[in-house]
Amino acid sequence: MDLIFAVKDEIIICEMAVRLDEIDIRLLTELQSDADRPNVELARLVGLSPAATLNRVRRLKDSGVVRRITARLDSTTAGFPLQVYVMITVERHEASHRRFEKAVRELPEIISADWVTGETDALLTVVARDVEQLQRVLSVLATRGGAQRMITLLRLEELKPASPLPLTPSQ
Repeated sequence: MDLIFAVKDEIIICEMAVRLDEIDIRLLTELQSDADRPNVELARLVGLSPAATLNRVRRLKDSGVVRRITARLDSTTAGFPLQVYVMITVERHEASHRRFEKAVRELPEIISADWVTGETDALLTVVARDVEQLQRVLSVLATRGGAQRMITLLRLEELKPASPLPLTPSQ
């Protein structure tokens, strides 16, 4: 069963959550803590055989609960000392949204982008090696992307790192 929401004359369909049991929760908690550990160690931590653990993890991936397993890099150490949040307002036309999406997807400096509700339409996270690189990204968003209004917020310091989801077993 899907949940259906209406937001600003648009219909948004949200899929229902996958049912998770205690073992799934333990596996996901361990994976969120350290996804680089070997399957044998993961199996020991959750109390399953390695084969059963591998099957569970595969099922969690196939169901979409685990989208991908990646490394989290430190942007400053990797050479991108500027991290900026950009709030964007785009024209209210489908063609404008498609044009903006295309520009966002083509800019590797944009490391995350979400459509949002409120005073702006989109929230982007942009990394840059220097102010000139940031200016180039913002210029592309304004020209090729059709951004009507941009508000930039310079990230000073991490207040709280990305945290694991607060998982509980499905009812």
